[in-house]
Amino acid sequence: MTPEQQAIRQAAKEFVAKKIIPHAAEYDKSGEFHAYLLEAAKPSGIFAMAVPQEYGGLGYGPLTQALVLEEWGYGCAAMGTTLSASILSMEAVLTAGNDDQKRRFCKPMLSAGIGAFALTEPAAGSDAGAGVATAVKSGGEYILNGPKCWITNGGEAAVYVVFAATDPAQGAKGLSAFIVERGLPGFIMGDREEKLGLRSSNTVFFFLKDVRVPVANLLGKEGEGMKIAMETLDLARPSIGALAVGLAQRCLDECVKHLRKRYPAKSYPGETLQFDLADMQIAIEGARQAQHHTMSLREAGKPFSMESAIAKTLGTAVAMSVTSQAMRLMGSHAYTSEFGKFMRDAKVMQIYEGTNQIQRLVIARSVLAPPKAPAPTMKAAAE
Repeated sequence: MTPEQQAIRQAAKEFVAKKIIPHAAEYDKSGEFHAYLLEAAKPSGIFAMAVPQEYGGLGYGPLTQALVLEEWGYGCAAMGTTLSASILSMEAVLTAGNDDQKRRFCKPMLSAGIGAFALTEPAAGSDAGAGVATAVKSGGEYILNGPKCWITNGGEAAVYVVFAATDPAQGAKGLSAFIVERGLPGFIMGDREEKLGLRSSNTVFFFLKDVRVPVANLLGKEGEGMKIAMETLDLARPSIGALAVGLAQRCLDECVKHLRKRYPAKSYPGETLQFDLADMQIAIEGARQAQHHTMSLREAGKPFSMESAIAKTLGTAVAMSVTSQAMRLMGSHAYTSEFGKFMRDAKVMQIYEGTNQIQRLVIARSVLAPPKAPAPTMKAAAE
């Protein structure tokens, strides 16, 4: 890490220790959205960390964002998901939007507002092309109709990226993406979901009934929605890996604290237990490095789709494994709602933003792809 990244990471660590960890259990128990956190984070501008500096944001690069997200995951994966999901929606606009769209979408984040990414529907999870939401062009507007579910930040967002079919007969190829602002007529908000994990992360169902958005809110061109969604998810999946690594490290650290209290001073548990702890740290560090490698490839402008899928799959698998191991080592002391939060939060990470099964398809297709022809040498090019 550069000195600047070290300072940013330390600031994030201190914020998490002061503003997140002391309140995480309370909000997990109630299931209420952690609205206080938006105000608490406002002076730091951290909700605008992915907003380019030219639009007034912090302009943090992918690796720096990952360092912050790991610290937030260490404090509370639900609260970290609020930040991560907002960045996910922002990435769609930064990837496909024009200058005006980027400025309009990013503006709320400069005041600690959040965004939401609305792709999933009741009958369209991993198969996004099976959705029924439609967008019909009428003069200078699109009229949106249809359901959206499992939308993170959905009940609290100031602005949304919504995917709907402009040509339903084309399936996934007929999907388009739109910027939709909160409060438009016909935007019908459902109740928040009562989830097993990530309980204070706001997740809702909502319905669009004749919601009118201007043609200027179309991202890219008609029919480019699936391309935009896939490119955006490639960008965002390592962020879930970062949250998962933070959660796993926190869980291991809490386990070690318990073991230190249990065993007398200057004595250590048996070698078998020590090996378990070592294996947990090895797995965490491997996931951390895979995730940092992916972000480094992205910063260098190199392909990273397979690595993105690996970072997400490995990080979330390690989080689930470490929480299970820690609970086994701690026994009944870990069977509490506060410690059990780690396991409950880790499980959904293997599901959202593309299940780990879908990630394995991405990885396998990359592995099975025909090898690319080697780049010509300078001598061959001259000849």
